[in-house]
Amino acid sequence: MSVSDAVATIVIDRPPANAVNPALIEEFLKILPGIAGDPAVRCIVITGTGRFFVAGADIAVMRDLSRDNHVRMRRWVEVQRLLEVAPKPVIAAINGHALGGGAELALACDLRIAAAGATVGFPEMRLGLFPGAGGSQRLPRLLGVHRARLLMIEGDRMSAAQALAIGLVDEVVRDEDFAGAVTDRARDWATRPTTAIGLLKRSMAEGASLDIDGALGAEWAAVQQLITTEDAAEGLQAFLDSRLPRFTGR
Repeated sequence: MSVSDAVATIVIDRPPANAVNPALIEEFLKILPGIAGDPAVRCIVITGTGRFFVAGADIAVMRDLSRDNHVRMRRWVEVQRLLEVAPKPVIAAINGHALGGGAELALACDLRIAAAGATVGFPEMRLGLFPGAGGSQRLPRLLGVHRARLLMIEGDRMSAAQALAIGLVDEVVRDEDFAGAVTDRARDWATRPTTAIGLLKRSMAEGASLDIDGALGAEWAAVQQLITTEDAAEGLQAFLDSRLPRFTGR
């Protein structure tokens, strides 16, 4: 993990395919709370190495079908949840193949940027499984129940362009321009009012499971916190002064 220009970049480097195992999960769980809570970090980027973002769960580990083993692997959901509720923007920089648990990890991020040569897919059904580490719940929320169900039943791997066409990723960048594009976007997001972004994320997450009156109550609670921030005062004053705001995340 490295931090530069208020951007924390977490690089998944577990050759040959960046497959998920309990040790990788525990490493994530160890570092993510500190990053999410660090006011000096205003944007988080998750990426992989070589040809892989994350190839999914380590099949040699998954082959142990004992409940205890799958409880340990299930903690991949906790990693995703930490990213999802982080009070700052999170970018999935999909440098290569994002399959199974790798695609599920990307779904928990606020923005998904893919290299043109990347692929995305949910191949679990071909192994007699289904995307049971968040995918069966987040994918239908993103794409709709019918399309998500088809993708998970068929288990096909999509090109980055195909993933973009259905809204599974948000942006596709030429392979040779990918690293620079991710850096530029992360630095830009790090200059934004990250406290407001965090409160927006919280308000939307809480409101999603409530009726409209409850959701509006969750929104109002977030607004009351927002108007006490320095960034809110700075943004409004900058508009009146006809200048660009200088947000600090406070």
